[in-house]
Amino acid sequence: MANKDLAKAVAYLRTSSKTNVGRDKDSALRQREAIRAYAESAGFEIVDEFYDPAVSGEDAIEARPGFAALLDRIEGNGVRTVIIEDVSRFARDVLPQELGILALKSRGVTLIASNGDDLTNTVDPFKVMMRQIAGAFSQFEKARLVHKLKGARDRKRAATGKCEGRKSYAESNPEMVILAKKLARYPVNGRKRSLREIAAELEAKGHVAKSGKRHAANAVKRMLAQKLS
Repeated sequence: MANKDLAKAVAYLRTSSKTNVGRDKDSALRQREAIRAYAESAGFEIVDEFYDPAVSGEDAIEARPGFAALLDRIEGNGVRTVIIEDVSRFARDVLPQELGILALKSRGVTLIASNGDDLTNTVDPFKVMMRQIAGAFSQFEKARLVHKLKGARDRKRAATGKCEGRKSYAESNPEMVILAKKLARYPVNGRKRSLREIAAELEAKGHVAKSGKRHAANAVKRMLAQKLS
């Protein structure tokens, strides 16, 4: 039930990566808790929440479905306060950040971060400057991290010949590869074992595919071709 003594506000959340989207993920939970704590201390009641999951901070503000729904709600029900965790959750790039703030300000809406900063305050030029600097710094830090991770991947690829993707049998289960090579090397009853026979013996030793079934002949062929470190 709505509390008539509290000012009404809506929450806006954004998560950049798909890997951070889900009920058990920290990003949205952390944002909700920061928004809830501020709203409680400042006398606001959160009456709705709008969320843009897996949306980059660089994405144009007008292309975000959650933000578009937030604007529709604001225009329809008279709520004039939006609370976010911090300015980087709103947008990382300065341009979409400022355009989004302008979209809210033009509708008479106040955008407040969970530390109490009024991000729509354009009367104080120092606050405007600091908000823009914070956005530019956040953009710089993200670009730096992307560049750093790419450099690490490139170095690993140069050193090992690979970086990402599925691990080879030699990497994930070297004991199985050793056994497969041993079975292929030593004949039985005067003849070499077939790939299917090797697969059957691997199964007997507890080495099976992820499905729980016996390895296919092609899988055994790949094992035999792989080098052990």
